[in-house]
Amino acid sequence: MTDETTASGAPRGGARIRPATAADVPAVKAVTDAAYHHYIERIGRVPAPMESDHAGNVAAGRVHVAADAAGTVVGLVVVHAYEDHLYLDNIAVRPDAKGTGLGRLLLEFVEDHARALGLPEIRLYTNAMMWENQKIYPRFGYEFVERRVEGVYDRFHYRKRLTA
Repeated sequence: MTDETTASGAPRGGARIRPATAADVPAVKAVTDAAYHHYIERIGRVPAPMESDHAGNVAAGRVHVAADAAGTVVGLVVVHAYEDHLYLDNIAVRPDAKGTGLGRLLLEFVEDHARALGLPEIRLYTNAMMWENQKIYPRFGYEFVERRVEGVYDRFHYRKRLTA
């Protein structure tokens, strides 16, 4: 049993992770917007995940949602598989679900997904102004790789090498 699961092995709060469907696109947008909206003022622009092609990502099979016992989408991940790594494009948790272990559950899902695909590494980046993430990712085994300015975005790049 982990902090995120009950004695039966079910995630706390009944959250289940599943591939997103076309019917989930409005919820994917809503959760992403809710999770990132507070960063607009801080970084001076709309964060990239809010401008993503949510319908395209869902149609391509890149989005997995975490739904609570009632079926409401409360979190999500967007991943892209490459030959040598899994890229974690977005992880979003509805603000009212923060602190419940859902973020950890989603990160564990991403690791399991990468392993299932036979990929040795996960890569991600976060905006330099999202300083909370610079504390979170290292706690989950991600190592800082580099800081890089890409267009209008100043980003910290991370990776996590997976063991079998």
